[in-house]
Amino acid sequence: MPILIDFHALKDILGPPMYEMEVSQRLSQPGVAIGLAWTPLGGEIMFVEASRMDGEGQLTLTGQLGDVMKESAHLAISWLRSNAKKYQLTNAFGSFDLLDNTDIHLHFPAGAVTKDGPSAGVTIVTCLASLFSGRLVRSDVAMTGEITLRGLVLPVGGIKDKVLAAHRAGLKQVIIPRRNEKDLEGIPGNVRQDLSFVTASCPDEVLNAAFDGGFTVKTRPGLLNSKL
Repeated sequence: MPILIDFHALKDILGPPMYEMEVSQRLSQPGVAIGLAWTPLGGEIMFVEASRMDGEGQLTLTGQLGDVMKESAHLAISWLRSNAKKYQLTNAFGSFDLLDNTDIHLHFPAGAVTKDGPSAGVTIVTCLASLFSGRLVRSDVAMTGEITLRGLVLPVGGIKDKVLAAHRAGLKQVIIPRRNEKDLEGIPGNVRQDLSFVTASCPDEVLNAAFDGGFTVKTRPGLLNSKL
């Protein structure tokens, strides 16, 4: 007789699910973004959460972070503060100085897992931009890349493993540094077909891809052309 393997039979054979994909539930409020991390066991998706409260301009980091990750967090908040006017980001008091009378708490869940490496800069920037704009990051997008203080997105390692992790999680779009575009050639064709890729060279391109409808930038008034 043919044997029918349905959902109930699968559960009896394999046992309860080992992992729960909670991506859409985790991104149901502003201040959350999905990054991609590399581990010795392969790539993983990594949530970054942020909250703000009245305070004295303190930045708190939790989640078993290494020194490089902490530097990425400080770099991200410095870049966003310097560009707050450009993106019309204000704190609860209406100030463009995002740390004016405001404390920020950045949390990387799964605290028992040590996290380090220079690839979370764009994720932290996106997470904080979501927090201060009140807008939700797209729940089907993950990203990786480091930023500089001048606003460049730098290449990172482990692209293949990170993309495979995004694919396993059911995500639809991956943002990577433009200089990592060549690394996409090593990804299986069926995975590339299921995903769309955005290559970014600056945080503007990251934010435009991470939010529905892009991310509004306040442009300077047009200059008059001189005919002299």
